[in-house]
Amino acid sequence: MRNLPVLVSLLVTASAGTALAQYTKQAGRSAPIAEAAASAPGPSASRGGEGDKRRHGQGDTGAGRGAQIARDDFGNAQGAHFDLAVDGAFDGQTILVIDYYGQSIDGPREAVKAKGFSVVRLSAAPAPDELAKLLTKSNQFWLISSCDNQVHLTAAHHKVIKAFFDEGRGVYLWGDNDPCNADADRLASILVDARVQGDLPGDTTVALSTGPGKPGIVKDHLLSTGVENVYEGVTVATVTPAGSAMTPVIYGSAGNLVAAAYESRGKRLLVDGGFTRLSYKWDSAGTGRYIRNAAAWLANFERFGDKVLSNQLQKQKPAPKAKLADDAASWW
Repeated sequence: MRNLPVLVSLLVTASAGTALAQYTKQAGRSAPIAEAAASAPGPSASRGGEGDKRRHGQGDTGAGRGAQIARDDFGNAQGAHFDLAVDGAFDGQTILVIDYYGQSIDGPREAVKAKGFSVVRLSAAPAPDELAKLLTKSNQFWLISSCDNQVHLTAAHHKVIKAFFDEGRGVYLWGDNDPCNADADRLASILVDARVQGDLPGDTTVALSTGPGKPGIVKDHLLSTGVENVYEGVTVATVTPAGSAMTPVIYGSAGNLVAAAYESRGKRLLVDGGFTRLSYKWDSAGTGRYIRNAAAWLANFERFGDKVLSNQLQKQKPAPKAKLADDAASWW
């Protein structure tokens, strides 16, 4: 079920108020809702790249409230309360990054830090047994490909990462235009029979997609929470998904699929053909919020529950009704 995370979120929240305390009231909505603005202490700046650019615009006013919602220069609602997760929700969780490209990831590091994640970044993969040890301490794994058209990870590394993924831990595979995608392409094919290849011009901000192959970010997915406009990357690769188990996330300006999500059997994976937006034009449309949303989504609370939440949120979170929790778990 492509939208199972959204469905579980809505059902449990409806049953137990703020049962999913790690998610904001905006969760699963691309366009801002007046309730989120009204409940916020004020229009604070979003962290991680878009926050210093302000203008005011008319948002989705819900039941005719006519609330004014602060927006940035790219048309996205401004403020951490429009992200998927509340600040600090995943305090103590670690993202392990192997970055063969070597670009600056200061923007992404600060973006996910707002939600509680720390980042451990390696310029190359350690020995497979050492990688396995590092992954036992990690909430999720991100791979950024090199631009030398070489597959650097060995079969032994692939085996370790697949075991991590099969446990339900989140994986984000980043490629870019040929020849900057070999490692991401190989691992995507091993994990879910997806591919990331090709070279198309981009450098465009896309809005909400109106359907398959239509440029833009998919509407009202947990990943697109609070994102109505997003920068696609400079030049991009195309993701060929593994059938219906993958959900389109971002279509580029050329109509190609730039990012897709795998969400099946309690596992979560993102495959992306535009890693340049991790550094290039970082302050452009939607990137910081999308990165925060991706990290929160890959934490996979729907499978791991309190194990991935901060201690503070565990204390605040009321227990959902037992029957609903059992029903939701049985859908995986």
